[in-house]
Amino acid sequence: MKKARVIARLDIKGENLIKGVQLEGLRVLGKPSEFARKYYEDGIDELIYSDVVASLYGRNSLHDVIKATASETFVPLTVGGGVRSTADVSDLLSVGADKISINTAAVRNSQLITDIANQFGSQCCVIEVQAKKYGSNDWRVMVDNGREPTGLSATEWTQQAVAFGAGEVLLTSIDRDGTRSGVDKELISAVAKLVTVPVIASGGVGRPRDAAEAFNATNLHAIAIADLLHYGRFSVADVKQAMVEQGLGVRI
Repeated sequence: MKKARVIARLDIKGENLIKGVQLEGLRVLGKPSEFARKYYEDGIDELIYSDVVASLYGRNSLHDVIKATASETFVPLTVGGGVRSTADVSDLLSVGADKISINTAAVRNSQLITDIANQFGSQCCVIEVQAKKYGSNDWRVMVDNGREPTGLSATEWTQQAVAFGAGEVLLTSIDRDGTRSGVDKELISAVAKLVTVPVIASGGVGRPRDAAEAFNATNLHAIAIADLLHYGRFSVADVKQAMVEQGLGVRI
């Protein structure tokens, strides 16, 4: 039986949980720690925090949020945004993070991936690939929370990042983010078949069945959900029930 992880993705700006569409038009939803606690109580498998403006302003301001969440939830916590050095990684791990997600800094300095893997282990280093579609079977990497194009092929860059030491891939479809139109199965398949590390898909889940179908259609290990949960349209239990109905193994 194929195992499936359900992850809540919480994008943060300042002290607030926010959500946009295609990484734009950000709307404030409330205190992230309160949402995280609810998802933990509802049976979420993991949490992902991302400071969406950290790279733009050259800082990471999630320390207080991480501390509040780590004291009330007991599932793996991945934190990203503004990480530029192994010192930043050590700092975030010391306040409760379990894994670190990097995107912009990794593209600009791939040695950072190797340095994190060597010092903290590959399992600690999650490479986020923010991918935008440019044509048939052609996705390009974006940085600074989808603001800046790099020209890099998403599939090629993912392979390189894993070779440098990344132990997990957070694959974000910019085109599907917040649209509720279903995940980009073509993108997931194109990336997942090229790497041997777990792939987390993010972007586009509009209903529980979307998440379940993504696992059966691709070599996916986990799904990161935001809109569907944040707006209370469905619950963690609804997502997991849909997965059970599709023959997937989930943690109850």
